[in-house]
Amino acid sequence: MADGTSQERAGNPARLRAVLVLGTAAGGVGVHVRSLARGLAARGVAVTVAGPAAAEEHFGFAGTGARFAPVEISAGPRPVDRAAVRALREACADAHVVHAHGLRAGLAAAAAIGRRPGRPGRTPLVLTLHNAVLASGPKGVLARVMEGRAVRAADVVLGASSDLVDRARALGAVDARLGPVGAPPPAARRDGRSVRAELGGGERPVVLAVGRLAPQKAYPVLLDAAAAWKTRAEVPLVVIAGDGPLRDALQGRIDAEDLPVRLLGHRDDVADLFAAADIAVLPSRWEARCLVAQEALAMGVPLVSTAVGGIPELVGDAAVLVDYGDAEALAEAVAALLDDPGRRASLAEAGRAQALTWPDEDDTVAQVLSVYEEPGPR
Repeated sequence: MADGTSQERAGNPARLRAVLVLGTAAGGVGVHVRSLARGLAARGVAVTVAGPAAAEEHFGFAGTGARFAPVEISAGPRPVDRAAVRALREACADAHVVHAHGLRAGLAAAAAIGRRPGRPGRTPLVLTLHNAVLASGPKGVLARVMEGRAVRAADVVLGASSDLVDRARALGAVDARLGPVGAPPPAARRDGRSVRAELGGGERPVVLAVGRLAPQKAYPVLLDAAAAWKTRAEVPLVVIAGDGPLRDALQGRIDAEDLPVRLLGHRDDVADLFAAADIAVLPSRWEARCLVAQEALAMGVPLVSTAVGGIPELVGDAAVLVDYGDAEALAEAVAALLDDPGRRASLAEAGRAQALTWPDEDDTVAQVLSVYEEPGPR
C-alpha cells in the first residue's frame, strides 16, 4: 500500500515512513498506538506519532523510537479545525502511509492528505475504528455523517471488533477487515495484599472497574449494583480506576447514598489493582476488544461484563456475561461469584487459557505492517 515504496526504499529498505494519528490523550487507543509505534520502530519503520501534546505526556511515544508531532485535534462531533489540519499536513508531508486511529483522527488525516470519498490520493490512508458512534440527537446525526466520510476516504478500514467491520462495510468502505488490538501483557509491580491495604478495604472482597468516567461505561448501573451489595454480610469494596466528566456526579451519588465505592482517579498501576481484585466488572454500553477485559482474563481475574459489541467474541466462555443496563443481573452475577470460590478459580483458569488464543503484540504489529506494504492506493 505504501506509495512509491519499491523505488524510494531501494537504497534503504528499512525506511518505510508511517504516520500514526490519534485524537485522544487517554484510554485504550493510546495504549494500542504506543504498542504499534514501538513494534514498527523495532522493525525499522520510521514512525511519527501525531496527536495532542497531552497524549505524549501520558503515553511517552518518543520513548518507543518514534518521533512525536503535536497536533491538537479537537474532541467532539464538529468539523476538524484548520490549524490541526495544517499541522498534520506538515507531519505527513513525506509519509509513505498514514494510519489514523478513531473517527476524529481519520477526518483530520483525510483532510491533511487531500483524501475524500471516491477521490484517490498519493498517500494511502488506513483507518482503525476503535469505538462505535453512540451519540443520539443532532450530535449523533452529525457524528454518523462524519463517520461515513472518514470510512469512505480510507483505503483500508480496520475494525477492532466484527460489528465495527460490518458497520464500515455498510457505510461504503472500499476494504474493511477485522484488526485485532493486541496489548503488552500486564505485569503487577506489587503484591495484591499491599495494594488491598492501600485501598483501605481490610479483608473485604474487592470488585474492580477500570475505565473513563463517561456515559459509555455505564457506571451508574454499577452504583445500582453496589447499593444491592450493602445488604451482604461481607460488603465488597468497589473501586473504579479512571477519570472523566462524570466524576462529580458519581461522587455525589456515592456520598449521598453511602455506597461502598471508591473513585481512584487516573492510575498508572492498573495491573497492581488487578492483582488485588477478587472480581473485575465491565458494565459498559458498548466495547470492542476492550483492553480492560483482556487484562482481567490474562491476569486470571474473574470478569463479569455486559454482552455488548466485541466482548462475547473476545471472552468466549471465560467470563460471565449479562445484559447491558440490568443492574439486578450484574449484582446477582457478582454476588454468585463472591459466594463460589470454586467458580472463581475455574474462571481464572479459563481466562488465562482464552488470553492465549488472542493475537499478541507482535502479531498485531505484523498484521498492520503487512497492510502498509500491500500494493499502492486505489
